[in-house]
Amino acid sequence: MDLARENPTGAIGLPARPRSATAPDDAALDYADVRRRITAIMIGSIGNLVEWYDFYAYAAFALYFAGAFFPGSDPVVQQLNAALLFAFGFIIRPVGGWLFGHLADTYGRRRALMLSVLLMCGGSMLIAVTPTYASIGIAAPVMLAVARMIQGLSLGGEYGTSATYLSEVADPKHRGFYSSFQYVTLIGGQLMAIAVLLLLQQVFLTGEQLRAWGWRIPFVIGGLLALVALAMRRNLHETDEFVAATGAAGRATAPVARPMSSLRALMQYPREVLIVVGLTMGGTTAFYTYTTYMQKFLKLSVGLTDIQTTTVTAASLIFAIVLQPIYGALSDRIGRKPLLLWFGITGTLGTVPLLQTLQATKSAWMALALIATAWLIVSGYTAINAVVKAELFPTRVRALGVGLPYAVTVSIFGGSAESIALWFKSIGHEQWFAWYLSSVIAVSLLVYATMRDTRHQSAMGRHA
Repeated sequence: MDLARENPTGAIGLPARPRSATAPDDAALDYADVRRRITAIMIGSIGNLVEWYDFYAYAAFALYFAGAFFPGSDPVVQQLNAALLFAFGFIIRPVGGWLFGHLADTYGRRRALMLSVLLMCGGSMLIAVTPTYASIGIAAPVMLAVARMIQGLSLGGEYGTSATYLSEVADPKHRGFYSSFQYVTLIGGQLMAIAVLLLLQQVFLTGEQLRAWGWRIPFVIGGLLALVALAMRRNLHETDEFVAATGAAGRATAPVARPMSSLRALMQYPREVLIVVGLTMGGTTAFYTYTTYMQKFLKLSVGLTDIQTTTVTAASLIFAIVLQPIYGALSDRIGRKPLLLWFGITGTLGTVPLLQTLQATKSAWMALALIATAWLIVSGYTAINAVVKAELFPTRVRALGVGLPYAVTVSIFGGSAESIALWFKSIGHEQWFAWYLSSVIAVSLLVYATMRDTRHQSAMGRHA
């Protein structure tokens, strides 16, 4: 079927035309509608994948470039400094969540998605060309911090906008399944960073070359991919819900009526904002533990080799990707709340023994099995958290409501997880981090137990 014929504007995601006497039958219309939804979700997800690849390339290659920006002889201290800058990139994310949430609720989801990927391109390219400490001294880590702030601003806007877009473009019966692809691509972005690292490690460069200049390659790749994603996102059209709520065509150059796209409007939903904070804190801390920090944990604490660390990390991420749509589809059948309770209960009770067993093992296979077990737990949050947040808010404040409180929470808990874990290790009490993570998940469990199931009580379709 020719999309150009179906959609003269060339935009993806345009609502299906009303049926006329000469229109195709219902089956053909349903097929065209499903095809448009899937195409829009794919393009929106690809942009999300590229953004997260750019952001995670920093964490994946920190083992190689930390010495170039932070002089010293202690690798744990160097990694701690690099992790602090990783966390520094999170500080700006609430600003991105507010700014892009406002833009998405004001000018449309498409425009905000395009701007966020453009900013990510700029941040990645800046890291790629930043001189080392040996060349320009203290200006080197300062430039690196600026680049991370640009990336943090971009990613702070990407989450809320893409979560809103994917939730609104999905059909109601499969909203959990379709929106789970946000974390498919989010985890896929990190997997892509790990894959680039594996190729450079094993095929193209030596360890010395990676530390000298090879670590710049993934950031160049990320910047170029961001430009490709930007071009693809130009073909996205506005969601039906945004058009219905504002009367906008999705390509207007002037903003539509704006009072509802403000912090004051968001404060009309204080309970929903607090729910987003509460349900996020445990999940985001666990997510960053088993993604960005796990690579350092396997290397510095478990004692795996470079190749074992990279391979185990990549394999665990592939397993996590497979789980996301399964859990998302399950939430469409049994509801969102049972999956959140599964994560809350098993995460609270199982985190300490799981991480302690992982630290004690010396087998790469056992490490993989334990991390896979962790993903069976954490996916109860990751697969559905985006759709749960989107289902809490009406259309006019949805992107802001999803993005801002989430970004604030991630900045406090997710962005700091690696730094806290490495700090506990540096003072000789690494096991304390497992208790910290378990405690944070327990707080989120209280929220899961008391909140409504948004699968059955959703604000989707409400415009104000």
